[in-house]
Amino acid sequence: MTNYSKEIDEYLQQLFPITRSIMGEGNRKTLKILQEIVPLEILEYPTGKDVYTWTIPKEWKIKEAWIKNSNGEKIIDMLECNLHVINYAQSINKKMSFSELKEHLHYLEKLPDAIPYRTSYYNANWGFCVSYNQYQELFKEGEEYEVYIDSKFIDGSLSIGELLIEGKSKKEYLISCYLCHPSMANDSLSGVLTAAFLAKELLAKQDQLEHSYRIVFIPETIGAVAYLATHEETMKKVKNGLVLTTCGGPGQLGYKQSLDKENSINAMIEEVFTENGIEFITYPFDIFGSDERQYSSQGFKINCVTISKDKYYEYDYYHTSLDNLDFVKGKYINETLNLYVQLIEKMDKNISYKSLYPNGEVMLSKYDLYPKTGGALLPNSNISALSIILWLLYYCDGTIDLYEISNKLQVDMQLLYNEAVILEEKLILEKN
Repeated sequence: MTNYSKEIDEYLQQLFPITRSIMGEGNRKTLKILQEIVPLEILEYPTGKDVYTWTIPKEWKIKEAWIKNSNGEKIIDMLECNLHVINYAQSINKKMSFSELKEHLHYLEKLPDAIPYRTSYYNANWGFCVSYNQYQELFKEGEEYEVYIDSKFIDGSLSIGELLIEGKSKKEYLISCYLCHPSMANDSLSGVLTAAFLAKELLAKQDQLEHSYRIVFIPETIGAVAYLATHEETMKKVKNGLVLTTCGGPGQLGYKQSLDKENSINAMIEEVFTENGIEFITYPFDIFGSDERQYSSQGFKINCVTISKDKYYEYDYYHTSLDNLDFVKGKYINETLNLYVQLIEKMDKNISYKSLYPNGEVMLSKYDLYPKTGGALLPNSNISALSIILWLLYYCDGTIDLYEISNKLQVDMQLLYNEAVILEEKLILEKN
């Protein structure tokens, strides 16, 4: 088991305060910090670029945002919490009554200490987010307030971090996370750091990898759409994917199933949970969620899954200032990271082989794979290496993978993989 808990805590402290959005310097700063962990390439897509039905928007630059009361005292200030201002808010400099201002204040009565997170990416608007306690204590009918947001929109670029880790095969798995949320630790900083340290683990084992891994750090939705549009041919060949998010809370582990719940990636996750003695929650696929919506769209149909630890929508602090570093810890993220590592170990060895000698039985003694003395072999419940070899030669026609064969035989896939590698080295099987 890997233990990056201390390092993850250090990066949580470093990354948490950064004001991120779908575009901007906060995202680029985040990606540059992540380059300390793994060698990401940073891709830039300019404002105005069409990506399917979407267009890359202008970049939002926010300098300051505050509200002063009639005594000239700052009562709300984004420098104290960057969630105080609506993400992508328009600029404003105006004095107004409470009756006018309150239409632009957002709060949560059910969580009176929490500042909510709100956005206005594609709709010109402005507003502030406050805790319900602040709303009750700081704002009064009949009082006048000065409202100031210093923001502007410029032609800029959408930033994406990319790392392709090449294995023996060009067949790829996708690992995706989103980095656009500011100062929220579970959604989605936990996924960003899980992806970074998972990439670090894969790089350390690169010479052993059967598959290749395409890892992307993107702003949610628009980033996934942009990446698909600019890598369409490549992405249509991707086998399966992992969307990493909300995996760092103190609550129960679970996973969101892929588009096709019969896809083997779902069973593999459940095996990992069971092998670790973990009771887990199963969330069926639905169209609400994260970027699996884009990757699983009709043109791509990539089966993506998410391992969660306090899944989005499900925990009380979702999209609030209480999703902070008191709630999320490096040890929780590290726990989820280890489950992803174990999952990828299964995924990586799930190969489809094809026999180079499909006509009749292969003369195994010719390859030193058969007992020197014949006549003593009897079928029994303890499957032997020879039995595995014979079953592999029976099943491996290029249409069935090792995971499916392991289920048919009720044999650990690692055992099948070990024998398949020997048959491949002896030029009896080839990867399909």
